[in-house]
Amino acid sequence: MSESIDVTGDELAASLRAVDATEPLVQSLTNEVTMNDVANLILHWNALPVMADSPGDAGEMADLSSAVQINTGQLPDAKIEAMAEAGRRANERGVPVVLDPVGVGSTPSREAVAERLLSEIEFSIIKGNYGEISALAGVEADVKGVESVGDYEEIERTAGSLADSTGATVVASGVDDIVADPDSVYRLTAGHEMLAAVVGTGCMLGATLAVFSGALGDEHAAAVHGTLAFGIAGERAAGRPYDGPASYRTNFHDAVYGFSPDVAADLDLENRIERVV
Repeated sequence: MSESIDVTGDELAASLRAVDATEPLVQSLTNEVTMNDVANLILHWNALPVMADSPGDAGEMADLSSAVQINTGQLPDAKIEAMAEAGRRANERGVPVVLDPVGVGSTPSREAVAERLLSEIEFSIIKGNYGEISALAGVEADVKGVESVGDYEEIERTAGSLADSTGATVVASGVDDIVADPDSVYRLTAGHEMLAAVVGTGCMLGATLAVFSGALGDEHAAAVHGTLAFGIAGERAAGRPYDGPASYRTNFHDAVYGFSPDVAADLDLENRIERVV
């Protein structure tokens, strides 16, 4: 675990070069609503997507993967078993596992699944919106469907508490993104309001964190650099012509595809990150 983190353009460029050099195989057990966007985004970061999500196949694929992403957007019984199987196998191999607890806090069934996964799997990164992270931390949350609709003035403390209780690096996504581990909490400023107008950008952020964790072998650096890269790609997408969410979505995929190490090296990231704890 990193005690501090360098977040310069050169450091972000080095992380992107690590992704290019390793081309990590990222296994995503995700929901059908956003599966195609998730697979494409993994590919556009220059990693390799695979969506093996059936019992048996999921564990076998985890034996080959560089990182595993578990997204609880849809929860048929077979997929829950596949999630647990893939997560356990990844843990046995020391492969990072990213949890995206979609919709946790909205129904008791989702909370029960999240509790089971947290009891059986050691997660490297837990990524959710403010409401989902608050619900997992046992703090009062207002989650409507899969959207966070409440006020979360203590989100830095809440994310730090969840990191402390789970041992994972926690990413709470919102207007500002929070990255917390048991020793530190950072506030990141990157992104664009149009990201919220496209279904699945939260799932794609989870996939991005899996890509970076599979390449870097350092969950804290992966969380910070992956979150910054994702947000800045969202800003670069808004810099291209678009007529609405559909064309912005296309721009975003193109912006990720074109986010090269040379692009990152030219970025001034000094004011993008603030340590708050």
